[in-house]
Amino acid sequence: MPEFVVGDEGFELGGRPVQLSSGALHYFRVHEGLWAHRLGMLAAMGLNCVETYVPWNLHEPYPGRPRDVAALGRFLDAAAGAGLYAIVRPGPYICAEWENGGLPWWITRGLGARARTCDEGFVRAVDRWLALVAGEVVGRQVDRGGPVVLVQVENEYGSYGSDQVYLRRLVERWRALGVRVPLITSDGAEEHMLSGGSVPGALATVNFGSGAREAFAVLRRYQPRGPLMCTEFWCGWFTHWGGPVASRAAEDAAAVLREILECGASVNLYMAHGGSNFGGWAGANRAGEDHRGALRPTVTSYDYDAPVDEYGRATRKFWALREVLSAYADGPPPALPAVPPVLGEAVVVEPGRWAPLGAVMDVLGLPEAHGAVPPSFEELGVDRGVVRYRVRVPGPRGAYPLWVAGLRDVAVVYVDGVRTAVVGDAVDPAPAGEVAGGAEVELWVESLGRVNYGPRLGEAKGVTGGLLHERQYVHGVRARGLRLDALEEPGALERVPWRPAGVGPGAGGAGLYGASFVVAGAGDAVLELPGWVRGFVWVNGFCLGRYWNRGPQRTLYVPGPVLREGGNELVVLEFEGAGAEARFGPVVLPSRWSPADDGDQRDGTP
Repeated sequence: MPEFVVGDEGFELGGRPVQLSSGALHYFRVHEGLWAHRLGMLAAMGLNCVETYVPWNLHEPYPGRPRDVAALGRFLDAAAGAGLYAIVRPGPYICAEWENGGLPWWITRGLGARARTCDEGFVRAVDRWLALVAGEVVGRQVDRGGPVVLVQVENEYGSYGSDQVYLRRLVERWRALGVRVPLITSDGAEEHMLSGGSVPGALATVNFGSGAREAFAVLRRYQPRGPLMCTEFWCGWFTHWGGPVASRAAEDAAAVLREILECGASVNLYMAHGGSNFGGWAGANRAGEDHRGALRPTVTSYDYDAPVDEYGRATRKFWALREVLSAYADGPPPALPAVPPVLGEAVVVEPGRWAPLGAVMDVLGLPEAHGAVPPSFEELGVDRGVVRYRVRVPGPRGAYPLWVAGLRDVAVVYVDGVRTAVVGDAVDPAPAGEVAGGAEVELWVESLGRVNYGPRLGEAKGVTGGLLHERQYVHGVRARGLRLDALEEPGALERVPWRPAGVGPGAGGAGLYGASFVVAGAGDAVLELPGWVRGFVWVNGFCLGRYWNRGPQRTLYVPGPVLREGGNELVVLEFEGAGAEARFGPVVLPSRWSPADDGDQRDGTP
């Protein structure tokens, strides 16, 4: 089979020049039943390649216990079936607005700043991870008849560090594992990023959203020969809870894409199709130019204002980019694939049963820990979920302010069983109200997503600085964690002490809510939760992700393959206050954002 190689001016396959027109589509953000459709949409846009990250933490949530790494191989096979080349970016760090930048919590818990360096403990774990990935990639390289043409080493490392020993170790490891296709790095188009993130044996590429000629000029000063490539052309952007909906004009994105291709460069649209942060895997950023400010958690939708929207539909940007790409293609792009079925009839579901959050913790939570100070999520073994901290304020004494130091990220506070406050991390220490001596205090703390970029990557979650009454630390803390995936274990929901909806103390408050409902005409849907505050949703055991009335996201996407014709099950984990109903509706204009339509064509026609 012909080899894909780096030439003096461009990529070559069997001696023939190849200009890659790629699009990012993360298999882990798209239901597997819809991979073929989404890949077909990329081909119909005029792309000849697909790129995906590979999240380590998704595939190895516990050390030494890998989970479905074969999904990568199945996706690469689907890409080949769609006639697309493939670029694989397995990290170990991926950023991607993904929880902890793809690094497992159990890695950053013990290593801290030694992660992403040549630290032997980190490198040994990375070696095992790369071997798992190689098992899916090596046999699918293009010279073996597969679609894989490029493999990336690390990710935007020049924005983080400069450990050349570490980067060289990764290059050597990939080659030893049998990767023969070209290796690449990708960094911002700045000299300090290129010098810190590039490594001999891997082609340096750049990431940017505009100014293509200037960016490639910087790359040429650093790397005089070899293919030009923009590995991340940011044709859209991501959105944070409580912030504005990110958008970029289709015409603007098309103009920059044309500039990239005019330079003779290869390109990867980031994102071509963003998908969704199912399972509560959305990451977070820190505000400020130094990325050390307030937490900015990413919404569940990863629509990214991409040319193919979250529901798999062509937008105005799709048609604008398709027109540009067609001028550089060997022939016309294929027709768009058929639109997947949509929900036939709207369904309003009322919870039929519920259980208090404390009762759920009692049966599905991890063992309770006792200590002088509050343990972190990582010390308790919680990646995504909630931790209940309990403490008794010493007495007798008068009422003084209670402070939560190092809160990450939001806490619902109960004093003697009565909810008194909901506090976040905007101020540190966070004020939790006045509490008198002898009071029993509970704090239910939720992680809103681990930081995925910048110097605070890998920071701990939970109450990380202690509890103070006035200025005195309160010791003797009991803590217990509830992992999200505990609700997905076989038989877990049968162990929950359900009550009829509306029955018992605390009904309508924090708890687990369940309902059965019937669907006629299963297909793509959106779920609206009016009156609910903050939590997670499962439909037939599939976690759609986080909802939050803070906005701007108002509905959750329900992939059609998740719903069943006939009977279905809904489970909602609510941390503050439940609404009276949940509403399933078909995917139609306007989009899932509120306010309505952003002006894109989302019905599959130009």
